[in-house]
Amino acid sequence: MTADHTRAPVLEALDAYRRKGHLSFTPPGHKQARGADPEAREILGDAVYLGDVLATGGLDDRLTRGRVLQRAQELMADAVHADHTFFSTCGSSLSVKAAMLSVAGPHEKLLVGRDAHKSVVSGLIISGIEPVWVEPRWDAERHLAHPPSAEEFNRAFEAHPDARGALVTSPTPYGACADLRTIAEVCHRRARPLIVDEAWGAHLPFHPDLPSWAMDAGADICVTSIHKMGSGLEQGSVFHLQGDLVPPALLGMRADLLGTTSPSSLIFAGLDGWRRQMALHGEELMGGALSLAAEVRAAVEEIDGMHVNGRDDFCGPGLADDFDPLPGVIDLTGLGISGFQAADWLREHRQIEAHLVDHRRIGTQITHGDDRETTGELLSALRDLARVARDLPRAPRVAVPSPAELRMEQAVLPRDAFFGPAEEVPVAEAAGRVAAEMITPYPPGIPAVLPGELLTEPVLAYLRTGLEAGMHLPDPTDPELETVRVVVEGAAK
Repeated sequence: MTADHTRAPVLEALDAYRRKGHLSFTPPGHKQARGADPEAREILGDAVYLGDVLATGGLDDRLTRGRVLQRAQELMADAVHADHTFFSTCGSSLSVKAAMLSVAGPHEKLLVGRDAHKSVVSGLIISGIEPVWVEPRWDAERHLAHPPSAEEFNRAFEAHPDARGALVTSPTPYGACADLRTIAEVCHRRARPLIVDEAWGAHLPFHPDLPSWAMDAGADICVTSIHKMGSGLEQGSVFHLQGDLVPPALLGMRADLLGTTSPSSLIFAGLDGWRRQMALHGEELMGGALSLAAEVRAAVEEIDGMHVNGRDDFCGPGLADDFDPLPGVIDLTGLGISGFQAADWLREHRQIEAHLVDHRRIGTQITHGDDRETTGELLSALRDLARVARDLPRAPRVAVPSPAELRMEQAVLPRDAFFGPAEEVPVAEAAGRVAAEMITPYPPGIPAVLPGELLTEPVLAYLRTGLEAGMHLPDPTDPELETVRVVVEGAAK
């Protein structure tokens, strides 16, 4: 039967709930905005509260006989060529953990690209899975990590034939993509599943000029954040499944273990509406975004001191296999300022929010929600930034390690280090100790330090100088990084 993508089961159920005038004696306690704080109602609008109903016993009946969520998930799966789709209202941070737990368990091995997001590391800590780190492809000139190659995954499987599967991140927040098809073949030759953390790739299935997306490339599980490059609400995530290497009931059970029992119907509605929008108009919308991004990229190239990283920068031997142009990563080296300075200036003086920020770049992502008015504001602000850059303080130096120095030995399992006996030591004394916490520059959220890694001076210097230069480190115990949490000596096994 052909799927009818003009339908939106969650949105239709919300509309029916309102039209029928349901009177709820259940949570949420604001009772369709009537009990909400008046100022909150004024700022948020009553539509937010009117859409905030129970998923079961509200959006659907107490036995889910209307199959509202199930029908919405089936339509999403059809739109992106998956066998099964699961909605999550806890973001892809939950979805990727559910995917990992469906492939490997405590003390089992999973091949993982070392450029993984901190949510993947959190999954390792929770599960007790033993990571086999697969090295990214390092661009030493630009100080960037691109997804690991298929050859690296193959070598890792040869060294660890008992690994239960593999996990790769593609696209990266910078827009660099892996050769997913070949990586999937490497896994499937061994009857092992491939998980793709495609949080930044919600838009990929909907235009032929974008990189291939995970399901079309043969991946078994794909995790996607609809709020990043799609038009869903924050925390809206889906994970897709195909093939027979991971039973759908098992994946659903693992997700249920982690997920909330009070999912947001608002987030479900955002997922449902986005799917309908893309299924009906995706190619047109994404084509417009690609054209607009090309215009912006060309205009930024004309600004003295700025360079937009493109395919020629990111793809080639030893680098990424494909490239998504929409993240719009701008290198500011020619201006002599850091990405941290640029992002702060743009927010303070032009009310422009950059996303990805590091010691030399800012990310200015373009989506189908942009137009020439929004990009015109961006370009005007960037031109102003270029004019004032010489008057800004000299960019603080960040001691970025070489690729060889950045990699540290995994001496203890992440879970054992995180939950084991620990103490805080001065950062000047931390080199040579085993980390008991994550330390993550954010965004993009790729940990520089993992629990269980043997700390080295180059990485600690990178974090100290980065923090002084404006780097955001949200997760260390000591946000000033004067101390570091480490495993008590003699306690590590």
